[in-house]
Amino acid sequence: MSSPPLPASPHHLLPLARWPADARATLTGVFTDIDDTLTTDGAITPDALQALADLKAAGLAVVAITGRPVGWSLPFVNSWPVDAIVAENGAVALLPATDGNGDGVEKRYQQDAATRAANFARMQAVLTRIESEIPGAGRATDSPGRETDIAIDHSEFVTLDEATIARVVALMRGEGMHATVSSIHINGWYGDNDKLEGARWIVRELWGRTLDDEMDRWAYVGDSTNDQLMFRSFAHSIGVANVARFVPQLEHLPRYVTQGERGTGFAQAAHAVLSAR
Repeated sequence: MSSPPLPASPHHLLPLARWPADARATLTGVFTDIDDTLTTDGAITPDALQALADLKAAGLAVVAITGRPVGWSLPFVNSWPVDAIVAENGAVALLPATDGNGDGVEKRYQQDAATRAANFARMQAVLTRIESEIPGAGRATDSPGRETDIAIDHSEFVTLDEATIARVVALMRGEGMHATVSSIHINGWYGDNDKLEGARWIVRELWGRTLDDEMDRWAYVGDSTNDQLMFRSFAHSIGVANVARFVPQLEHLPRYVTQGERGTGFAQAAHAVLSAR
């Protein structure tokens, strides 16, 4: 199903063709969301996979940052051409194997083990409350792979209306959790991590640099409300076309928008980067 047409907003939401070539030419890396940015129905599209490979081949850093859990992300960290997958909204980094045979994955966490264990117990209690108090709200099917957050499905296998989504968010926040809404899930967690802090952390971890010193040399591609902190922070922020679904809920819009949806839109953004080099 096609997304609704994007509203006219030439000052804030520009077609990808308006992205200046000189800005694209100086980029050193690309951050990207996964669900409905690289994927359709939970699977990466061939054009998006090729686009990741093309970016890496051109010497750019490529990092996926997602609300998906560690367990869901593990199979992809060695099969996708990325430097890392930062999962659970910035809490956990998965690094590809360095043993040459693609068998190992390194995990790095922002929280120590004791903090993770204490927070996990608190989050399970919140999850139980949500499922018992909010009709129709249930944990996401990928929940067994989650280590540092909880997720309620609103659009992957079940559909929740906006009022129910708002109730879930309010309950999470009432319990002192951070809460955000992706294109498929409502995520809640304890801790100071989010997608932006995850991006800052992984740049320090992998390259020993400070992201804030080079924000103008990175792009971010996303599609939903849990990307808006990134949309606000990156001058080179791109929404794939299906971001239209969330525009009414977005306080911060992406700067540019692709014509294509999901993986096709990501491939168009990657082509825009590579065509300027």
